[in-house]
Amino acid sequence: MSKAPSGKRSVRRKIEAEAIDSFDEELEMELDDDRLDQLLSGTAETPAEGDLDRKTYFRELFRLQTELVKLQDWVAHKKLKVVVLFEGRDAAGKGGAIKRITQRLNPRVCRVAALPAPNEREKTQWYFQRYVAHLPAGGEVVLFDRSWYNRAGVERVMGFCSDADVEEFFKSVPEFERMLVRSGTILIKYWFSITDQEQHLRFHVRNMDPIKQWKLSPMDLESRRRWEDYTRAKEDMLERTHIPEAPWWIVEAVDKKRARLNCIAHLLEQIPYAEVGRAPVELPQRVHRPDYERKSISNELYVPEKY
Repeated sequence: MSKAPSGKRSVRRKIEAEAIDSFDEELEMELDDDRLDQLLSGTAETPAEGDLDRKTYFRELFRLQTELVKLQDWVAHKKLKVVVLFEGRDAAGKGGAIKRITQRLNPRVCRVAALPAPNEREKTQWYFQRYVAHLPAGGEVVLFDRSWYNRAGVERVMGFCSDADVEEFFKSVPEFERMLVRSGTILIKYWFSITDQEQHLRFHVRNMDPIKQWKLSPMDLESRRRWEDYTRAKEDMLERTHIPEAPWWIVEAVDKKRARLNCIAHLLEQIPYAEVGRAPVELPQRVHRPDYERKSISNELYVPEKY
């Protein structure tokens, strides 16, 4: 059997390295998720009974992400407007799921809206006004990392709004969401559900980890104390805002890996899509100009190569 020329082997190795580097991005996230537990135990990872093994997780995640790319192309092709809300307690895993959804998508098609607390001007606006500014145009997907349901959760529990404000929200939000759906927006709502014990563990891990301590805010600590208040608020919210046009979907999120896979698989099922054909692409030959001389660049401009 004849061997491939060395030039082709070199190109193949570069292509393989590029693909592996892309997959490594997900591996880095996973290693970061488990890093502190391994550091504390001083042992290599040994999956507990019933845990999803890493090989199965990666295989399914990459398969689902391939489907997400097809969905993205379909949304852009059909000029669909898609809004996905991610709600849940602090440390429930919303951000991790959002990262895996957006990881291989075009940010011009799929973007994340994570709004900070309203400023003084926004507090005087119609409550939904600042969220409306982030809604998608045709051919776009917007993932809300927390949404207008802040009023039914953190604002209500922490006393940042009045009882009258909450009641007005519950009267308005079904009509607001029906209006979105009537206008052609596909609206999908997820609640990530974890146990009291699991949130305590995740907060403890954040507190122990210098890289993740920034995630543990004073508001998070207060939410631990008010666990039952949040539970009552969540139950009221689900009961009063679960409508046929925009139902709630609950993601069991104690197991992070399963939660991500289940959420992505379910999301793909909510929007009928098909693969959009692409015209074959041929890379053009580079133009060589004999009269061009490349100018030298000062070494001072280069980043030092420490690695």
